[in-house]
Amino acid sequence: MAANFGRKPAFEEALLRHHAVSRHAPAAENYADAQHPAILKHLLPFIWPKGRPDLRLRLVFAGLALVAAKAVTMAMPIAYKAAVDTLTALSQLPGGSTAAGVLAAPIALILAYGAARIAMTGFVQLRDVLFTRIGQHATRVLSTGTFRHVHDLSLRFHLERKTGGLQRVLERGKISIDLIIRMGVLNLVPTMLEVLFVCLLFGFYFGWQLVALVLAMIVLYSWWSFYFSERRIAIRREYIEADVEASTKAVDSLLNYETVKYFGNERWEAERYDSSMAKFEQATIKTYSSLAVLNGGQALIFTGGMVLSMLFAARGIAGGTMTLGDFVLVNAVFIQLYQPLNFMGMVYRELKQALVDIEAMFELLGEAPEVTDKPGAKALSVSKGAIRFENVSFAYDEERPILRGVDFEVPAGHMVALVGPSGGGKSTISRLLYRFYDVKSGRILIDGQDIRDVTQETLRAAIGIVPQDTVLFNDTIEYNIRYGRVCASGEDVREAARLAQIDGFIQQLPLGYKSPVGERGLKLSGGEKQRVAIARTILKAPPILMLDEATSALDSFTEKEIQTALDRIAKDRTTLVIAHRLSTVIHADDILVLDKGQVVERGTHESLLAAGGLYAGLWTRQREAEEARRKLAEMVQDGALTVGDATPGPAHGVKLVAAQ
Repeated sequence: MAANFGRKPAFEEALLRHHAVSRHAPAAENYADAQHPAILKHLLPFIWPKGRPDLRLRLVFAGLALVAAKAVTMAMPIAYKAAVDTLTALSQLPGGSTAAGVLAAPIALILAYGAARIAMTGFVQLRDVLFTRIGQHATRVLSTGTFRHVHDLSLRFHLERKTGGLQRVLERGKISIDLIIRMGVLNLVPTMLEVLFVCLLFGFYFGWQLVALVLAMIVLYSWWSFYFSERRIAIRREYIEADVEASTKAVDSLLNYETVKYFGNERWEAERYDSSMAKFEQATIKTYSSLAVLNGGQALIFTGGMVLSMLFAARGIAGGTMTLGDFVLVNAVFIQLYQPLNFMGMVYRELKQALVDIEAMFELLGEAPEVTDKPGAKALSVSKGAIRFENVSFAYDEERPILRGVDFEVPAGHMVALVGPSGGGKSTISRLLYRFYDVKSGRILIDGQDIRDVTQETLRAAIGIVPQDTVLFNDTIEYNIRYGRVCASGEDVREAARLAQIDGFIQQLPLGYKSPVGERGLKLSGGEKQRVAIARTILKAPPILMLDEATSALDSFTEKEIQTALDRIAKDRTTLVIAHRLSTVIHADDILVLDKGQVVERGTHESLLAAGGLYAGLWTRQREAEEARRKLAEMVQDGALTVGDATPGPAHGVKLVAAQ
């Protein structure tokens, strides 16, 4: 069994290596309240990843390309200025003096200007290509790590969480990771570098006055961008909440398509979705309206700074201290500066919005799993598969105890059945054995090992379950059967299907084992889904078997065949059966009757009937109900009773079921 568990996946090793997030974050840590700098701190190691010299080398070359691109960007307006000044001087020469040698200088400057533009584009594209692998590596590691962490979270978390909203959080987080890293490195850093180059250029050519004017414009532009972006964060959060709400309602409604149809509530679902979309509509309008105000203010500040700088240059020309080329240089620099400055405002805005988007993802990473492996937990060693519940007590909520001192043993190779009224704690026992929850007191042992002292992975690998409610993946029948043992061969899959009495049905399908089962397996009947679940567990071949009303969705004839197959599979395996229909467990080695969280009776079928207690009462009622259904079915078949003869009332439903 140990051979099934290899080394950690590459993404998990990278995640732990970077120390960016932990699969088992401390319970006190709450990323929803974390400051944005803390989130950025978690992302920084992915820019310079440990153990990846290839990515670090890419970052170095990307940095060199970035500096080269900005240097060439500053060279372009200088070449433009020199060309204008040269052409201006040529225009003042006497006619006929524009010989080829005289024109060589401006032509060379014009060609240099064109070459600089091409070089700038080339360096920018090279920078993007080199950095793409770094950004995508970070996105993959963090996204996959978050996905794994969500699977590590407790059953309680998933029962309280809405699937649509959770999926949306993961999707937004994935997009935001790439955006934050790419925007921060490829846009914010180049913009700061270009502002520095512009100040040096203007200081060299025009003195401190124009530098001061440019810096004042940049400071005012930045203040407006940051100030208004902060004000838009509340609007962005409202937008995200409305988007998640609409997505959640849509996914939930579509997953329950049949229920919607059964009750004819299409209009009601559409109205619920429309109410969420109305909120999303208003939030979107606010988002774009505020964006228009932000962009308008930025354009006003930038244009004002550019006009004042050009007036400064025009005065210099009038005073004879500047040339026409200087005027063109100021204009060209400002035109080039507009894009990075606009990027700076956009980068800050997008970074803030991405940080808001990613908050929910980091909140997920901050969710501590309710059930965790102890430090140094060992693999479960199953020699015989004996199960022991020692005085186990458990409650989902402290005010409502579920199990009260449950104590029993399932000897190796034996079958023990759990029966009793609904709400007695039968399903809770299966969840505790799987360690979806930890017991409040007492302990659960497998071959003498406390299941809290072994790894969850090896514990669950040792147990196979056929649940009462089977949910299948939206894939093929073969995929769903092979899920029991993903490395199984095609012949192993078919043998499991034969043992589960479903191979004949599959062979009749046009696509055979490649037939899709649909969302949650809705293309299959309840009995067909349950037989797929049985085949899946047969393929897993675990030493411990758990059957949770495994034949509840089957007809009587098929049930007997499947029951025979299950008995054959359960032979020499430790088997725990949860049953509602007592007729399916009369052959069990021991039957435990649970009521109100306690074992109130135990024994064989015959001894429990002889005792005349709760089990005997349940058996009598079930036999009477089965006899009544049989008689009704015979009457309908003989024509003595029709559905039209059924009178309204509580018995009406029974007659309809019998008629069917």
